[in-house]
Amino acid sequence: MTVSVIEQAKIQAQVLIPLVKAMQAELGKEKADRLVRKALGDLYRRFGEEFWKSRSEPSLGKSVASAFKTYAQGDALDYRVSEQSPDAASLDVTRCRYAEFYKALGEPELGFLLVCMSDFAVAEGFGPDVKLTRTQTIMQGAPHCDFRYRRAGSTE
Repeated sequence: MTVSVIEQAKIQAQVLIPLVKAMQAELGKEKADRLVRKALGDLYRRFGEEFWKSRSEPSLGKSVASAFKTYAQGDALDYRVSEQSPDAASLDVTRCRYAEFYKALGEPELGFLLVCMSDFAVAEGFGPDVKLTRTQTIMQGAPHCDFRYRRAGSTE
């Protein structure tokens, strides 16, 4: 049985939320959040590396689209693709059940720390020439998340 990423996130939240809150109380918010970002960043960067190595298709656009399909399983995301090319991908997430879950728990800030920040680490795992830009997230109250992936040196 395969568990969707959204279900994994919900299961992990049961342990991670109390753990992060305890760390914030003990170490201070800034130090605890930095430690969480580092630990999870290393983990998600490896996920990105493994995903990229498993791809036979070198197209950044197709690879990002495939990754989003995985994160969207279980009706977790509604999104639209506005650009998909060998060197770029642009997507807007218009509904995010990850954000809805963390908001229902009253923990959107922890949702941003535990879920949204991983996007950059995964992109780093795609290679040193891949850059993700995102200026807003639903988790932080925006109407949509704007993901813009570019391969360095591309003219797009």
